[in-house]
Amino acid sequence: MASAGYSEDELGRRWDRCMTDGVLKLGGGALVGTVLSLLFFKRRKWPIIMGSGFGIGMAYKNCENQLNETVGCKKRRV
Repeated sequence: MASAGYSEDELGRRWDRCMTDGVLKLGGGALVGTVLSLLFFKRRKWPIIMGSGFGIGMAYKNCENQLNETVGCKKRRV
């Protein structure tokens, strides 16, 4: 029989996935911003910053959803 494990372990695994997802999305956003900056925006900084911000924002939302599933919180829609 396989044991279900502790809820703390599951929460730890989800935090690890959140951190990994955040790093990957930050890097991907920065990379897309860099390419756009080089090709279209005359090597300005704002596309890189904006791409990184979009990546972190997406990672934050994914992480929030995953952690709320673990805890069992439900949002009410108005």
